[in-house]
Amino acid sequence: MARSPRRAAGRRLQLPLLCLLLQGATAILFAAFVRYNPETDAALWHWGNHSHADNEFYFRYPSFQDVHAMVFAGFGFLMAFLQRYGFGSVGFTFLLAAFTLQWSTLVQGFLHSMHGGRIHVGVQSMVNADFCAGAVLISFGAVLGRTGPAQLLLMALLETVLFGINEFVLLSLLGVSRGVPGQGKAQAGRAWGRVGWVGADGRPYMSALPPQVKDAGGSMTIHTFGAYFGLVLSRVLYRPQLEKSKHRQGSIYHSDLFAMIGTIFLWVFWPSFNSAPTGLGDGQHRTALNTYYSLTASTLGTFALSALVGERGRLDMVHIQNAALAGGVVVGTAGEMMLTPFGALAAGFLAGTVSTLGYKFFTPILEAKFKVQDTCGVHNLHGLPGVLGALLGVLAAGLATHEAYGEGKSLDSVFPLVAVGRRTATSQAIYQLFGLLVTLTFASVGGGLGGLLLKLPFLGSPADSQCYEDQVYWKVPGEQEEEAQGPLRAEEPDSRA
Repeated sequence: MARSPRRAAGRRLQLPLLCLLLQGATAILFAAFVRYNPETDAALWHWGNHSHADNEFYFRYPSFQDVHAMVFAGFGFLMAFLQRYGFGSVGFTFLLAAFTLQWSTLVQGFLHSMHGGRIHVGVQSMVNADFCAGAVLISFGAVLGRTGPAQLLLMALLETVLFGINEFVLLSLLGVSRGVPGQGKAQAGRAWGRVGWVGADGRPYMSALPPQVKDAGGSMTIHTFGAYFGLVLSRVLYRPQLEKSKHRQGSIYHSDLFAMIGTIFLWVFWPSFNSAPTGLGDGQHRTALNTYYSLTASTLGTFALSALVGERGRLDMVHIQNAALAGGVVVGTAGEMMLTPFGALAAGFLAGTVSTLGYKFFTPILEAKFKVQDTCGVHNLHGLPGVLGALLGVLAAGLATHEAYGEGKSLDSVFPLVAVGRRTATSQAIYQLFGLLVTLTFASVGGGLGGLLLKLPFLGSPADSQCYEDQVYWKVPGEQEEEAQGPLRAEEPDSRA
């Protein structure tokens, strides 16, 4: 009981100080390094004598809007299924994403888009920052309700750095090649903006490196990385006495409805998520189509399996909210490849069924046998489908030929090194597989380090008896306040250490 005033005082100061520190540091770094790119800078854009219709904004911003809505509305509401943690789900999603967008702009900029000692930003850098935020929110889902906001901000701080490094290794270092200056406005697949820009001095920038591992929609770099980072983090933060909060861990009727709103947001906008970073033209069109059909098939597969394995043949809302989205995850890597509409349907149906079976059978095993407490089931929605998507990319890369992609520039836009003869399709497939292994390594090591960081004793986290409860960190209004305050008046020793 004597700990309560000290803990409350620490909680009052901890989050404000950390927010101010992080915002101040990022603001200083922005002032020192971040500049508009040539399509955003007034002087550089008009100096190039371009038509306004040629500006990248008009091609990329519609996709950015969709991805942005997915990050803030889709992920936030999808995690609002817990009966007493709606504020935390939506509110901490808001906090984490807002910080990650700034921090990832810096990290990705230092690794990918430094020109003349400056980070150049535009609409494509906004999309890339949203992708990083998506990975952080996936990890958040694994520890939802069991961590405090200060812990979550530190998790985002570390994970964003490792996300950027992993992406840099996959897209640039696996078989690195030098860019060629003066290539004009060619697209580079998973681009960090258009390449071939002319600087203020009239000299062309070095063009972006051709992506060495293809992963436009992020089956590996976003979903697999975010899921296994979060799962290893959750394992390190394992709470053997979490049964004390078991009564809050479930959903109620209206909380499941809110979560379904998140599902619909994600489902509708997922074709934009996968296609946003791809090169303009047939690749982007193909990615949207493959994602569209894969999602429809995963939805039917989810409904079928949910009824089949459900009690008395009844559907489970947990399955519908989550596994129906697995079709978007599974075609993240192969979406821009010649997957074919049939292949997209088959992949989506497989992902939906595997995800549903994971929620039904594998989640209890994870906790009982491996001591991994996965609040949102990110292993079933992002982990397993992400790995399947990476393996689908291996298969599609191995089948990439000039005959399949035609004699035009389609193969060059998807597999540039295969198109020019520097790799065979088989070697590209091996690189894709190696990329999956690298991602799993970064995610596992990073999650372990993150777990050790979050276990520092001065970081406030809820006691075992107070997990999944908004009242710990939020003012709960009206009639719920007395009900919520009741179980929080007495604090018990917990198992966080």
